Amino acid sequence: MEEEMQFIVDAAKESMDAALAHLEKEMLNIRAGKANPIMLSGVKVEYYGTPTPLSQVANINTPDGKTLTVQPWEKNILADVEKAILIANLGFNPMNNGESIIINIPALTEERRKELAKLAKSEAENAKISIRAARKDANSEIKKSDTSEDVQKNYEIDIQNLTDQYIAKADQIFSVKEKEILTV
Repeated sequence: MEEEMQFIVDAAKESMDAALAHLEKEMLNIRAGKANPIMLSGVKVEYYGTPTPLSQVANINTPDGKTLTVQPWEKNILADVEKAILIANLGFNPMNNGESIIINIPALTEERRKELAKLAKSEAENAKISIRAARKDANSEIKKSDTSEDVQKNYEIDIQNLTDQYIAKADQIFSVKEKEILTV
């Protein structure tokens, strides 16, 4: 009986960990004004007829805080890389110098910063929803178990405490990102 209950708690914790990991990944995709190779992580290039992640066909570097350089391993795909960056609709204007692509990261306007902060808040809310869903699943599993009501209540309290901890972590991740976005 004890093992079954512990398994339920562990499964809930695993789901909550996954929600936070997803939140952190999504927060990396929200740019805060500094150049970062992760900004191009969603770009797919047609490479021999197959959509391939940009990072698998080129080196992506940040020579300074406002510039990204993309140097394809094969010069003949330079135009395809440039086209893929434009199609990705990231708000970048790539410049092709014949050997590599240079992307100047535009400074964020106040309006754009607020938009990005809203997007970050939305991602944080989605993570909280996932955490609460894990709590709901765990509580319904606990109710189905053959244990006494007292034991069930104790485990539900444990699950609630776990939920509160993970929601606090999601809030902390959001507040750090919000501060990063709104800092000029």
